[in-house]
Amino acid sequence: MSARRNLASFAKNGDAVSMRRGIGHYVSTGYGGSSTMSRRLGSISTTARSLSRALDPSNADPSLDRALLQGKSADEVIDAVVEAARPQDGTQDAEASREAIRSALSDLLRDHTDVDVLNLNDQQREFVIERYAAHDVYRRFSLDVGKHLLDNAPNATIGLARLKQVRNYIRQTIAESFRRLREAGQRMTTANVRATVAHALAESLAVFEGYLA
Repeated sequence: MSARRNLASFAKNGDAVSMRRGIGHYVSTGYGGSSTMSRRLGSISTTARSLSRALDPSNADPSLDRALLQGKSADEVIDAVVEAARPQDGTQDAEASREAIRSALSDLLRDHTDVDVLNLNDQQREFVIERYAAHDVYRRFSLDVGKHLLDNAPNATIGLARLKQVRNYIRQTIAESFRRLREAGQRMTTANVRATVAHALAESLAVFEGYLA
């Protein structure tokens, strides 16, 4: 109830305090706290590991035939990567993850139009993993309370703008968690990506919940 009340206030007024408190209550009451939510979002770090393997040119992922993808369009390659990293299983979580992967790869291609998705360097793969995690967390949030936020906005245009503010805030917070891990010497590799993403998400959820203190 507190999450919805704060998000309704944010939807109407656009104040950052209500947004942060609404997300904090969403983590605290909607999911039972950051520790519990971290466990419930475990599929994000598992999918991140699969995504890292699919994007690693030195890894022979049997679910991604790189030879058959040579000469294909960027959209076709992205679809193949999505299918390799997160096959459909009919659940909302799977669909959220699949769309999050597409969004992350689209973010990369928007900034680097000539990049070869099947031959990314370490920095580019890390960027995609970080963005994927942020997009997936945001999509879970949107599935849970996005309609409530839209319904309480003065109009649809403002409601969509409010959701964009939430998305940017979640992305920035998660990016900051990854940055702190890098500064602490924890580099992301295909071997440790699952643990690294789980750690970054746990830190980010604790930051969200911390606004209630």
